Amino acid sequence: MTKILNVRNLKKTYTSGSKNLTVLDDISFDINAGDTFAIVGPSGSGKTTLLGLCAGLDRSDEGSVELCGRELSSLNEDQRALLRNQKVGFIFQDFQLLPTLTALENVSVPLELQGVSNAQKDAMELLEKVGLGDRYDHYPSQLSGGEQQRVALARAFSNKPSILFADEPTGNLDEETGEKVIKLLFDLNKQMGTTLVIVTHDLDLARLNQHVLRLKGGKIIANETAQAS
Repeated sequence: MTKILNVRNLKKTYTSGSKNLTVLDDISFDINAGDTFAIVGPSGSGKTTLLGLCAGLDRSDEGSVELCGRELSSLNEDQRALLRNQKVGFIFQDFQLLPTLTALENVSVPLELQGVSNAQKDAMELLEKVGLGDRYDHYPSQLSGGEQQRVALARAFSNKPSILFADEPTGNLDEETGEKVIKLLFDLNKQMGTTLVIVTHDLDLARLNQHVLRLKGGKIIANETAQAS
């Protein structure tokens, strides 16, 4: 199987006053292309920091990350940004939609910036897939939390990413709405053959994935593969 993410001996330390705080210590794992992979652990275990390092949003102090065949430490900021634009999708807990853009514009503008000729048509199709075909012209403030996250889903899949990172995608949603969003996420992921990496503290959500990496205190305490059903 092709490895889409290869993480080796990652270490990340932050300085707070006169103290050094090690957030991640000797983290190593692989993810195969097309897999679904959850990173779980309590608050402060290093989950979001690890996601940022894997996606090239931050740099580690030690170790290496190879994403989509590129060693991130060998790339400058512009090269890493280009890699993310071409290969990576993101979903965040707080949606991160642009408040002055409609649902359609939130999905289509990133495509237009990449030079996609049918950006608006592609965006409309994605919004229809997430059940928002009647909400094209609505602004984020006119949408519920679940609807905003569905717009974020459509945007995340708009560039047909090779890998999608989701950071607590249901963290701001009630249980019922969260379940609907997760079903959409997995359905779209399956349709598009994307590799999915979910950071979550929700063990029920984690168990829906093929692999579960458990963190505690910045260290891996388990790397589990789901049992075949």
